[in-house]
Amino acid sequence: MKLRLLPLTLSLAAALAGTAQAQSLSQLYEAAKGHDAAFKAAQSQYQANLAKAEQAKALLRPTAGLAATVSESDFDSQTSTPDARYGTRNATLSASQPLYRPANWAGYQQGMKQVGLAQAQLKAAEQELIVRVSQAYFEVLTAQESLAFVKAQKTAVSEQLAAAKRNFEVGTSTITDTREAQARFDLVSAQEIAAENDLRVKKLALDQSVGLQNAQPVALKSGANLNPTVIGDAESWVQQATAQSPSIEQARIGLEVAQLETEKAKAGHMPTLDLTASYGGTRFRGDPSPSRLNNNTGTIGLNFNLPLYAGHATQNRIQETVSLEEKARNDLDAAQRSVAQAARTAFFGVQSGLGQVKALEAAEASSQSALDANKLGYQVGVRINIDVLNSQSQLFQTKRDLAKARYDVLLGQLKLRQAAGVLKAEDVLNISNLLQK
Repeated sequence: MKLRLLPLTLSLAAALAGTAQAQSLSQLYEAAKGHDAAFKAAQSQYQANLAKAEQAKALLRPTAGLAATVSESDFDSQTSTPDARYGTRNATLSASQPLYRPANWAGYQQGMKQVGLAQAQLKAAEQELIVRVSQAYFEVLTAQESLAFVKAQKTAVSEQLAAAKRNFEVGTSTITDTREAQARFDLVSAQEIAAENDLRVKKLALDQSVGLQNAQPVALKSGANLNPTVIGDAESWVQQATAQSPSIEQARIGLEVAQLETEKAKAGHMPTLDLTASYGGTRFRGDPSPSRLNNNTGTIGLNFNLPLYAGHATQNRIQETVSLEEKARNDLDAAQRSVAQAARTAFFGVQSGLGQVKALEAAEASSQSALDANKLGYQVGVRINIDVLNSQSQLFQTKRDLAKARYDVLLGQLKLRQAAGVLKAEDVLNISNLLQK
């Protein structure tokens, strides 16, 4: 009796039911931007760093202050001078403008570095969010297709079990065929339970990432081109990573800040010069002394200060900052090596993935041919039931591996662009264009 397999398109349609409300990868990414706690924290840190950069400008700007005092005095005389009560009121407006303060200038430059640091940190957080959402998205799709293939395999094994039972009843096969088919059916049933649970867990993870309930990702288009962005060789991607990686940019800014910190420490030996000005007035009330008259006073001058001895604090501070500068330089070297290695690993991972997809596509065709041959051989009596069951298992395992390999390639492309520091929201849209509408 001829056996049939549930068509792949029907099984996938059942697994992906409800695609009328499905969301593309770009849609879920936009949803995640407004929900993901780590990304929102990075945005807050970005705003804080910008504000910190603005604070540094105050080091070069003038300062001004207003001071006022009011006092009342009682004069209780033990002589012939009459008792009196009088008061004094003082108000002074003062201002200071730094003219030469090397430490302030270095601090100002450090503050301006915060802008670049904030941009690099936000860029890294955005790229991390893209990869995190995409991975959760593709894991759901992989789990959906795995479940669909398990269900299809269960249907095929069920049909093979029914055929074995009929053949045993009419005496054309042994009880062994029935028991082998039953064992395989039980195994596939257990795999189905595991696949359903895996899909449930993956969906929960995706929902948590994007802040939606029952998010429905859409599957890959049939015949989609999986190699739209990977061009050049590994070293060209390493060069991009060296120039644009936010990790390297953060380490580079860290070195520059450390160098400026050394300049600040050295400024402890240098003089400072400020321009100062003040204007104030004093008013007296009821003062019996004729020498105390209301007056106004204005001053302008230069305030010069030269450090002479600080107990070796400045020298030790310089030694500390020089060591921290060397640490920052080593951190930069480590970041460059790490990014280069990550770029090479991601590039070769994508290339390997593309090769696996081609090999699995060929294996799928071969497994289908082997199954068809075993089914025919079983019907004519030259193959036994276990041969058909093994061929079925091999075919569906190959289909699952192929589906996973395709999504791994898409995710690998995003990770490659992340490693190179060029991953953008437009790349998410490009991936979305490879998915079903």
